Amino acid sequence: MSYDPYPPHSYPPHSYPPHSYPPNSYPPNSYPRHDASPPYATSPRQPPAAPEPAERRPRRHPALGHHSDLRILRSAYRWQRRTATLTALGYFTLFLVLSAFAPSFMTGTVVDGLPTGLLLALLQLPVTWLAIALYEHTARRYVDPLADRIRKHAELDAKREEAAAR
Repeated sequence: MSYDPYPPHSYPPHSYPPHSYPPNSYPPNSYPRHDASPPYATSPRQPPAAPEPAERRPRRHPALGHHSDLRILRSAYRWQRRTATLTALGYFTLFLVLSAFAPSFMTGTVVDGLPTGLLLALLQLPVTWLAIALYEHTARRYVDPLADRIRKHAELDAKREEAAAR
């Protein structure tokens, strides 16, 4: 299908014939290229154009927003949450499933009249404490060192920006 940039009829802007472009609208690369003329001041009182910014040296370190340590920190924090949550909720879900589907096991006695269900229910509190301890351990071991390293990088980047601004 060929395109005629000068249609034989001029149509109102709201009604175009099918298979045509609206007036003064051309498909890409169908019109001659013109070099833009330099801008001229429209008023003698117009302020002068802003000077071009000085050329800066490229950064040696990527900006904090693009830092790979942030991805690593998010991943470590995600694993920390999953581990602690699955520890606590996994045990509680196991207790509920045993209560619903194995009532004979839960009513059985362990020691001198202590039912298995009561023993497992009493163990819920230590398991929750274990999940909290696991959360704190992974925070100290993996997440906090990464956060400290990112914080130090951010402080160094801020100092570099401040020194470059002077």
